[in-house]
Amino acid sequence: MTKADLADRIQEKISCQKKEAVELVELVMETLKDAIATEGHVKISGFGNFVVRQKADRTGRNPQTGEAITISSRKVLTFKPSLILKNRINHEP
Repeated sequence: MTKADLADRIQEKISCQKKEAVELVELVMETLKDAIATEGHVKISGFGNFVVRQKADRTGRNPQTGEAITISSRKVLTFKPSLILKNRINHEP
């Protein structure tokens, strides 16, 4: 599903203009991105948690040469779905 698909579904559900639905989707996405970047986490009840985690330096291997290299530390975004979402995906009550 794309942002355009989301806008189409919102437009159908709330009977609004296409432009308004697109703006709403964009606003929600920007708000989520800002909150994740500044606070490091976003919790949406019934959906799940987005959390920024810090990964430490680690040793890896160059697949072509087999040479050991250090992979630098970095931040990664993780998502943990809520129990409600997990049950819905698995068609459980």
